[in-house]
Amino acid sequence: MSAGLPRIEVKFLIDANGILHVSAREQRSGKQAEVEVKPTYGLTDEQVENMILESFDYAEEDFHVRQVIEARNEADTILAAVEKAPQHPAWQQLTQEERAEIAQLNAALALVKQGNDLPSIRQATEALDKATRRFAELMMEQAVSSAIQGETMDSASTKLGEGPTAPHEIAPAEFK
Repeated sequence: MSAGLPRIEVKFLIDANGILHVSAREQRSGKQAEVEVKPTYGLTDEQVENMILESFDYAEEDFHVRQVIEARNEADTILAAVEKAPQHPAWQQLTQEERAEIAQLNAALALVKQGNDLPSIRQATEALDKATRRFAELMMEQAVSSAIQGETMDSASTKLGEGPTAPHEIAPAEFK
């Protein structure tokens, strides 16, 4: 899957015998894998308890790391889209100032995503996303225009026909 698309749920279970059961399931496809890790030595109850307590201690840090990774993946997605943007005809419809702003924000995002500052990565991603909205609108306008090939919506709708039919008669709503 592309970066950022897989959503993997991982479960760790340590039983009373010190055996670690790990299961992972990709949430969209439902694919699942499990593994059982048996120690070559026995774990004491104290060791098992320490492992569980450590997992709680590091849970917040792990969650933060996950958020940073997801923010980087989102940044990579928008950076890849902006890299392809100049090849699209709508790019030429942007003003020089808009293209310069996009280039500046693109460079800033590429730089900040290398770090671990989650708010900065999110802020830079949001700023670049906001700066590219007009470009996205121009792309959509161009796609719609080419789809209806210069026709008005009324003339295009006559070519499309009546549309789907219902198995029963449809009556207009009455408002009183």
